[in-house]
Amino acid sequence: MLRVLLADDHHLFRDGLRALIRVTPGFSVIGEAADGLEALRLCHELRPNLILLDISMPGLNGLEATRRIRAEVPETRILILSMHADRRFVAETLRAGASGYLLKDSPFPDVVRAMHAAMEGHVFLSPAITDVVAQDFAVRGEPAATSVFQKLSAREREVLQLLAEGRGTKEIAAHLSVSGKTIETHRRQIMEKLDLHSVAELTKYAIREGLTPLE
Repeated sequence: MLRVLLADDHHLFRDGLRALIRVTPGFSVIGEAADGLEALRLCHELRPNLILLDISMPGLNGLEATRRIRAEVPETRILILSMHADRRFVAETLRAGASGYLLKDSPFPDVVRAMHAAMEGHVFLSPAITDVVAQDFAVRGEPAATSVFQKLSAREREVLQLLAEGRGTKEIAAHLSVSGKTIETHRRQIMEKLDLHSVAELTKYAIREGLTPLE
């Protein structure tokens, strides 16, 4: 029996996915997470074979969670769930080590096929976004120069997400176990790199780039 972890900040979506996986032979849901950091913690604690991971979650988004899970719990395979049919998200999550990218409106049989493909060492993409990915990788696999993934480091993206979620400097510093001065430095560098001049502008940018949920 393959052990599956669900990570999505929408409880009803997790409920539906859990119910469907429960009647799927060969798979068992062993845990659920509502944000990226909880997903990372449960991967360490439960050691699932597979995690279905939402790309837009509070605290730590799915892309950064994917990088950390692959680095820290490499035996866990990752399938990304997303509402974004955007080549940047697809390309970056695959580069981060995900085994597939599924749109949230995919039929459940596609989810089952993706889970089997991931466990067999293959990559699965929703049919609706295959062409999108092909176009991106046709240009030597490089993301657009204007992408947030090009402009900011992983730590800067993490700080940007937390700023956009309304966290203060002290809270972010405690969350990341660094000093307030370090967070202020990151914020200044982020603003300089993006040519943005207020937290409000940073928030709009983070939402537009999919680094933080709209809610």
